[in-house]
Amino acid sequence: MTNTALITGASRGLGLALARALGAAGWRLVLTARGAEDLDRAAAELGATAIAGDVTDPAHVARLAAAAPSLDLLVNNASDLGVTPLPHLADHPLEAFRGLLETNVTAPLALIQATLPALRASGGSIVNVTSDAATGAYEGWGGYGATKAALEQLSNVLAAEEPGLRVWWVDPGEMNTRMLADAVGAHEAAGAADPAKVAAALYDLVSSRPASGKVSLH
Repeated sequence: MTNTALITGASRGLGLALARALGAAGWRLVLTARGAEDLDRAAAELGATAIAGDVTDPAHVARLAAAAPSLDLLVNNASDLGVTPLPHLADHPLEAFRGLLETNVTAPLALIQATLPALRASGGSIVNVTSDAATGAYEGWGGYGATKAALEQLSNVLAAEEPGLRVWWVDPGEMNTRMLADAVGAHEAAGAADPAKVAAALYDLVSSRPASGKVSLH
């Protein structure tokens, strides 16, 4: 039986690289991202199902769950950096922070809730992509880091509540992505890890299915 994976933020960066690795291994893929053009290009390359939309939209979450009635792997990779240049907490716009919480914490939980019946049926796995900003005191990263800390604790509790699943909260380290370039500049981002190499390590994690827990890929 073919395994099925649902990946958010799949049109570029780590999400696309992981989709390529899973696709090469014969997985069926349901991919989502906000940008329809890039997502359609990725889906055409991989023979995947593309459903463009915003993960904070409940109707979109429902469409994603309906597209994967049989599901073995959920990857919550979509994330928002927030205001750039990254502000100190004293100056962080509260409305922007609320938006970060919605995208980086509430949306992953909504998709988990929507897909849990299928994941329980398969004894499947969940990957929540986090960051070392969840624990490190990096100036300017307080808003984003707070959301990733919340996602880590959500994952930790979920693992305890769903012992039949594998739940991993994964810190991929710095990668040469558009998000990192927006945060630190293209020159500095160019020295970070290739998302394809990180995706290879993440694929090994998914394939070997160790016990639930926090995983660092750097």
